[in-house]
Amino acid sequence: MKSYFYKNKPIVGLEINPAALKIMAVNAKKWTVNGYGSLDVDPEKMRASLDSDGAYLGEQIRKLVTKKVVGNIDSNRVVMSIPASRSFSRSATLAKDLKGSIREAIIQEADQYIPVPVDQLNIDYEVIGKDESGTQVHISAAPSKLVEICIKAAESAGLQILVVETSMSAVARILRESEQGELPTIIVDIGTTYTDVAVLDGIIKVTDSTAIGGETFTASIAQQLNVKSEKAHQLKVLAGLSPGKQREKIHTAVSPHLDQITAEVKKITRYYTERVPNAKKIEQVIIIGGGSSLPGIGEYFTEKLELASRVASPWQKLNFAKLPQPARQFKPRYITVAGLALVNPQEILR
Repeated sequence: MKSYFYKNKPIVGLEINPAALKIMAVNAKKWTVNGYGSLDVDPEKMRASLDSDGAYLGEQIRKLVTKKVVGNIDSNRVVMSIPASRSFSRSATLAKDLKGSIREAIIQEADQYIPVPVDQLNIDYEVIGKDESGTQVHISAAPSKLVEICIKAAESAGLQILVVETSMSAVARILRESEQGELPTIIVDIGTTYTDVAVLDGIIKVTDSTAIGGETFTASIAQQLNVKSEKAHQLKVLAGLSPGKQREKIHTAVSPHLDQITAEVKKITRYYTERVPNAKKIEQVIIIGGGSSLPGIGEYFTEKLELASRVASPWQKLNFAKLPQPARQFKPRYITVAGLALVNPQEILR
């Protein structure tokens, strides 16, 4: 394959989701951030843009790159992730006596479970194991039109897309290096409107999602305490489940949603244990995403799951050097984009 990494030009991460865009450049040798930025977007306009011509998305990427960067984005060569809620991912076992190629079997499998015609999908897979029952694979797919729209929007902002990657693959990359990610781990990624759950065992083995996110917590707190959304958000990130006069009411507001996430974690753990060959005992739960800024959330999951749970904090290893740092409650939103920025060029060129 032709190398596009002449002169060792750095790689930049770009994360796209319906609520916000993030960008980051990292010195992978020193694990220091050279530049970063985040831009909240209008979710309705973003959804419409992703379904049409990508014009709004392109405008917002340009705004992010030109007006919202702290430090220096020292390259236009980008590894990009697309919204997890718009992609499809699952594990499958292919028959031992395949009649055709693995690729053909993957397409047949995708045709059965993905509600989009396979000729309208970009499909990729990774072999995660083999045994007497067959070959185990992890399949990822996204609508080709969506991928094309995101790439063209980024290109309109002067960026060159090298790879489109799932957000969980990016998260796994950074957790393996900073959060004992070599252990069998449940990743809980609480985004704005969705929570993605995955099993990391060397590589991502199983994924799923549920329609609960940080905005769900905020709305419930606002209703329970009869306050405006802005005040509810403040209470969420500053008080949360920590001891205090509002703890009981906040607990009442968010616990049903946290219990739904807990149920999702238990479901995916059962699936991994029962369906993935040579499954190992899960050792930890790592919580990421903007919704992880709820104080006390790690302790809540530890109690409910009877499994050590904590909010990821890779910032001891991946540091901002002399750059002004994001506020504590905003740091979790940069974990996925940091993982994108830390791609080894050899991963792309192999």
